[in-house]
Amino acid sequence: MARLERYLAVAQDAGAFPVVVISKADTVDSVDEYVARASRLSPGLLVEALDARKHEDVERLRPWCGPGQTVALLGSSGVGKSTLINTLTGAVQDTREIREDDQRGRHTTTGRSMHRLPQGGWLIDTPGMRELQLVDVGDALDDVFSDIVEFAEQCRFSDCSHEAEPGCAVQAAIDDGELDAERLTRCRKLQSEDRRNTETIAERRARDRVLGQMYKSIQSGQRQLKGGKK
Repeated sequence: MARLERYLAVAQDAGAFPVVVISKADTVDSVDEYVARASRLSPGLLVEALDARKHEDVERLRPWCGPGQTVALLGSSGVGKSTLINTLTGAVQDTREIREDDQRGRHTTTGRSMHRLPQGGWLIDTPGMRELQLVDVGDALDDVFSDIVEFAEQCRFSDCSHEAEPGCAVQAAIDDGELDAERLTRCRKLQSEDRRNTETIAERRARDRVLGQMYKSIQSGQRQLKGGKK
């Protein structure tokens, strides 16, 4: 779920319309729980579960493949992007299975490429991503975690940290089962990463100076305490 939320934030920031594709639905007895969990990540999010090898399944993606439309496939290595491209375009690209020892994908696509779709659109393929860092996507994160934002607006204090403050609507929602505590944790982590990566060099240096002065002050106080004990 955390990785999907990253991709959703990037898509929202780019102004793209996100569609989550569960491309290996044939590998499990039921995909209902996977679809339900993905659907809860963002209001109105479209989730399609299919077998990427079957043309009749992939037909569900055709509405986004027509003239004037561009589709970009993003995902980790081994999730079935190349298989999906083969079915959508009729091309023949190499595909690889996920490694058995660590269940991680192996790179099939090593560079970006564009493919003309039979319906008139274009498809962009990208290499499997090992890591996706967020930079300057604060507004997009608010969209992805709009449920948390809405609860936060009901908190008694505008600067509520959603920890133990009285009148915290976010914690109340967690207690009532309306909000998953892990989702709040993931939201905080992504917001922190975004702030850190968005900092300018000047801001980062200023923050480091303040921290350096604080550490020196603490060390000086510790030395004085030790000297007093003697």
